[in-house]
Amino acid sequence: MEESKRKGKDIPDNNHEGEKENNVENGHDNDQSDALPDAFGTKLISNNVVACMPAEKYATHYNMNHKNRGLALIFNHEVFDIHNLKPRTGTDQDRKNLEDVLRKLGFEVIVFQDLRYHDIERQIKQAAKYDHTDSDCLCISVLTHGDTGILYARDTQYKPDLLWSYFAADRCPSLAGKPKIFFLQACQGDKLDGGVILSRTETDGHLEIDSYRIPAQADFLVVYSTVKGYYSWRNTTRGSWFIQALCEELRNKGFDYDLGTILTFVSQRVAFDFESNCPDSPTMHQQKQIPCVMSMLTRLIQFTRVKEG
Repeated sequence: MEESKRKGKDIPDNNHEGEKENNVENGHDNDQSDALPDAFGTKLISNNVVACMPAEKYATHYNMNHKNRGLALIFNHEVFDIHNLKPRTGTDQDRKNLEDVLRKLGFEVIVFQDLRYHDIERQIKQAAKYDHTDSDCLCISVLTHGDTGILYARDTQYKPDLLWSYFAADRCPSLAGKPKIFFLQACQGDKLDGGVILSRTETDGHLEIDSYRIPAQADFLVVYSTVKGYYSWRNTTRGSWFIQALCEELRNKGFDYDLGTILTFVSQRVAFDFESNCPDSPTMHQQKQIPCVMSMLTRLIQFTRVKEG
């Protein structure tokens, strides 16, 4: 598919007023809440729970055969109270695609729309108190504006580590030894990537133990839609390049490859299939993007097929 010919306009997920975008009607679902006090139910754990060992020490894959796949929280931001942040037209398509594919992978998906900072923090803390003993993993996605080292809530900016700091093994023991996955769709700066044209060149045994200690910061996977300092692009009708590619690869290969391999395919799709379509702005036209994967994983993540019924 030639992305430069697709409908809609490509715009960066940054906080600059100067970028123009067309006002394409997206269609908005009205089935999401800003903050649900009981979003996670009452299945909370005490601070005295000792972490269980979810897999053998040198197992190659995480244990993905618990009773539940786990929670998947989506923080979707379209409108902002901050005066210079424009609406993120197209993000509702990202939300819908991501919600659909995560459900198919077996997650219990909860969507939060346009939350303010303190509401985001409250929901993150609540999720960290939830009892994840019967869950395979946790997934948190944030779709918003951003800049170098920051994300935007509806009312203010915050550092991304708010999202994962509460889930360290010593703070959330029921997720100890289990993968914590974060997908961040946001700009990380205002640099542009014009790309490089490539031309073809012709040339001639298991160890059985009772327990083991792990670092508190182990088992995190943080995937940024772009590398530090650069724009992250979003199409006003189809959604962001990264979420489009992520959902397509998870939909087609989610049960066939480990997540690390799938993310390589996501990077391939974003790098090769997408190019900004802004013919009225030569500086912004025909720009490229590449996602960035930050892994503290100790095993491979392989989603098992969800049992029907």
